[in-house]
Amino acid sequence: MKIAIPVNDNNLKSGVSASYGRAPYYYIYDEELKDGVFVENLAASDSGGVGVKAAQILVDHSVEVLLTPRLGDHAAAVLKKAEITIKKTSGESVEENLKDYLEGKLESLSEIHAGLHGN
Repeated sequence: MKIAIPVNDNNLKSGVSASYGRAPYYYIYDEELKDGVFVENLAASDSGGVGVKAAQILVDHSVEVLLTPRLGDHAAAVLKKAEITIKKTSGESVEENLKDYLEGKLESLSEIHAGLHGN
């Protein structure tokens, strides 16, 4: 199973990005291999539609779970259609959130916002 987290920098000490669509990177952890990679979010600086474009990045990397603090409605629709589970992050660090997810401590992200369309 592959798990994605939006992050502020491309290292494990990085904090979770508060903005899913504009996160500079996604850390994609492969639970089977017990290893992860950082993928640059090429959509982060686009003028619009970044959440949907970012969702496509995750789909292209065969992600099955997204851990994020918040998410817009258009991105959520794409992720749900791709059957990607969406969980709410519990803290600041990548490592803490992975641990919490793997221990079954994270809850589903229930509050999907209207998005920041065009911002």
